[in-house]
Amino acid sequence: MRFRELMEANRIYMDNLDIKMIPGIRFCRLRLYLVYFILWNLIVLPLALLFHKFLVRLDCHISIILAIFFTLLFFGTYKIFEERMKKEAAKRLIVEGWQNYLPHFPYDKYGEQVAQIYKEALDKDVPKHKIEQYIIDRLVQS
Repeated sequence: MRFRELMEANRIYMDNLDIKMIPGIRFCRLRLYLVYFILWNLIVLPLALLFHKFLVRLDCHISIILAIFFTLLFFGTYKIFEERMKKEAAKRLIVEGWQNYLPHFPYDKYGEQVAQIYKEALDKDVPKHKIEQYIIDRLVQS
């Protein structure tokens, strides 16, 4: 990841914008589904086994409604899981790139500040080849 891409990714991450705009982040949807399916079954199967005697005595209409409810819950929570995984992967990618370009400035402490400085550099129309120097000079000053 180049410095400018890192700064743009950091800005996107800090502003809670769409993670899909960050270069270098790709997800295999099948793998996400598989991991989520395994996690879901680790939670639901023990509950089903625990309440099996009760569920057997239920009316079939209630069972159908419960099946619909758990299907909705499965796909509804999948989207939350997917967004969380993307956000974690984006942060990991940014931190790895951060170690290459700004190893003397810890990400946890300077991440938001660098995002603000990068926005200012874009507003001031700092040339692309001087953005890195501009950001490092501003960090050293503060």
